[in-house]
Amino acid sequence: MKKRILAVMLTGIMMLSMVACGSEESDLEYIKNKGTLTVGITDFAPMDYKDDNGDWIGYDADLAKKVAESLGVEVEFVEIDWDNKILELQNKSIDVVWNGMTLTPEVTNAMACTNAYLNNAQVVVVNKDMADSVTDVDSAKELSFAVESGSAGEAAAEENGFNYVAVKSQADAVMEVSAGTSDACIIDLLMAGAMVGEGTSYENLTHTVELTTEEYGIGCRKGSDLAEYINKELKALYDDGTMEEIANTYGVQDAIVKL
Repeated sequence: MKKRILAVMLTGIMMLSMVACGSEESDLEYIKNKGTLTVGITDFAPMDYKDDNGDWIGYDADLAKKVAESLGVEVEFVEIDWDNKILELQNKSIDVVWNGMTLTPEVTNAMACTNAYLNNAQVVVVNKDMADSVTDVDSAKELSFAVESGSAGEAAAEENGFNYVAVKSQADAVMEVSAGTSDACIIDLLMAGAMVGEGTSYENLTHTVELTTEEYGIGCRKGSDLAEYINKELKALYDDGTMEEIANTYGVQDAIVKL
């Protein structure tokens, strides 16, 4: 009798567990129910930056708007501390990190990531009058660097044994070089193309040594079904030419990964 009662109790517990698991809301359902896709970003041209009206634009911002539209929700952009991106996802302050994020082991282990959608590199930025003397890693070792905290640029500085200070953003790293408080900085090649050199606000700066090659991906909460949804949407945007059209707007068309 006791064994029968125990068996009935165990069966009941298992059924309750199955019901609880079945009622768990997926990330897609959660986002649709709240009516917004909250996107974690930093000020990072040409991926995410503000126009003259204070609205967020950029290659990543425009793609995120397309995905939000397909979900039938509004998009909300939230500036985050890049070091805290994983925590921001976990506590649901944001739903996705979509900001030219390099697919490092740390990122792929902590997040549900999309397929790579852009190629990139980490490059050294210096004043133009120093460019001829900074042509390889060895010639860069004597410089003082500024890098974005928690970024692929910081990882490259550590790997190469560079002397560096960590700052809040890549834009701040560029400002350090322009102000002369650092000899050089390490930023994304795509950002360097938009921020330094002729026709930019930093015409006196240029990029030289390419330290790494890498791929960009989009990060969601661990176990989230949003990552696979974004993969499908990006493939559709690639196939119908929308992705290339947006890329041409921001000058990153040569970096697109075939989807």
